[in-house]
Amino acid sequence: MVTPTFDVSASRRVTAARAAPGDAPSLRYRLDVVAAGVADVVQSAGGWLYDRVMAGWEVTVRLPHSCDTRALRILGVRVSDCRSWWYGTEIADQSLAVSAEAFRADTRVRDRVLESLDGRLTEVALWGDGWPPGVHRVMTRAQHVLCAAARTFKGHALVAAGIGCRTVSPTESLLCDVWSPVEPQLVRLDR
Repeated sequence: MVTPTFDVSASRRVTAARAAPGDAPSLRYRLDVVAAGVADVVQSAGGWLYDRVMAGWEVTVRLPHSCDTRALRILGVRVSDCRSWWYGTEIADQSLAVSAEAFRADTRVRDRVLESLDGRLTEVALWGDGWPPGVHRVMTRAQHVLCAAARTFKGHALVAAGIGCRTVSPTESLLCDVWSPVEPQLVRLDR
């Protein structure tokens, strides 16, 4: 007895049900990083970003201008310009990390950070010096302990960014908002 077979790949119902991978928003956690330059990101938060990527996060570093992004690609992060983020053509942030230099340089970045802190729906992390007093009131100091792989990849990324270093520190310091749940990768120092 022979069983008849049917080619279902040409069926309209099957092809309509399949969506292209880029059509739907990702179900992974998202971290948008805004910085003034590649070296600042790699030096201040490179290990943390690498660890987030390895944990399955979709990490996108947004830069104000095009530049050599090889150091960021070593860390496994995506790179984009700030325009799509500024004008809201992409889905909302789940987590946001911003450098002090980018915060001071652009009012749109300042507005987005302050809006995220006020709304309390977006986890916010900051790095660098020179934050205004209003930001410090809603932030707490935190430290990320880099895994061995993060230290290795950060070391290679630092070299690619033109920053010579003999050793990579086992920790990175950030400011995180006081309302976000304590995540296992960040150890709060003010408690």
